[in-house]
Amino acid sequence: MAFYSTEQIKRVRLVRRADGYYAQFCVSVEVRETLEPSGNTVGLDVGLKEFYTDSNGECEPNPRFYRNAEKKLKRAHRRVSKKQKGSANRKKAVNRLGRVHLKISRQREEHAKRLARCVIRSNDLVAYEDLRIRNLVRNHCLAKSIHDAGWYQFRKWLEQFGEKFGRITVAVEPAYTSQACSSCGTVVKKSLSTRTHVCQCGCELDRDHNAAVNILNAALSTVGHTGTSVRLRSPSAVEVNASGDLTATLAGANLSEQVGSLKEESPRRDSWGVSTIAFVSI
Repeated sequence: MAFYSTEQIKRVRLVRRADGYYAQFCVSVEVRETLEPSGNTVGLDVGLKEFYTDSNGECEPNPRFYRNAEKKLKRAHRRVSKKQKGSANRKKAVNRLGRVHLKISRQREEHAKRLARCVIRSNDLVAYEDLRIRNLVRNHCLAKSIHDAGWYQFRKWLEQFGEKFGRITVAVEPAYTSQACSSCGTVVKKSLSTRTHVCQCGCELDRDHNAAVNILNAALSTVGHTGTSVRLRSPSAVEVNASGDLTATLAGANLSEQVGSLKEESPRRDSWGVSTIAFVSI
């Protein structure tokens, strides 16, 4: 923190995680970088089989962090249930369970950040679907997999890196992106189990590849919202600072005077929580 003056430090938060306490510093700095134009444009179709498929036919595998850690979680939950309530051993078991959840959360966030940065730096325009995750998880057969994929984090970092590097991000309407033919525009009805798009015009592509091409075509035809932010989707939404705090506490101010907060992390259960990664540890 010796690199920043006192005036640049806008807010300090003390955060408790399963692996300890952290101090988060919100610093006012210019983060924009200028990149040479790449001349590339890409459309991304996120999914559950593959994390995303782009309009060039390239796929990124879905890491499934939560699914792969379910055995560890099951074992940790069993150890918690066997300990006597209120005992020191139960607190230790709960903390171990929290560490597993925290690791999954950090893995998912880092994966989304790494991919988003790579995609933004490699393309001048990135198009993706304006998905309503809250509506999609109403399907209880797919809810766990959708949450595990981390589409929201991926989109959030795409928009953030797009602003940082001066790239264009476009969110297009997701309706019929998988059904319409990317070659002739004919709607070809298909269920989720049908993974290949076959049209009477002779176009035969992987279902997700066809959708990615449609997403890119929609973005290039200016259908969608350039720079749409998931934070400002609601008409009544207000722009928030890092970690969702409405106001910043100035250096030297009384912390008790800080007003409400819109925390992004999930409600903490016992002594564990899964949310943002801290910047500076103490």
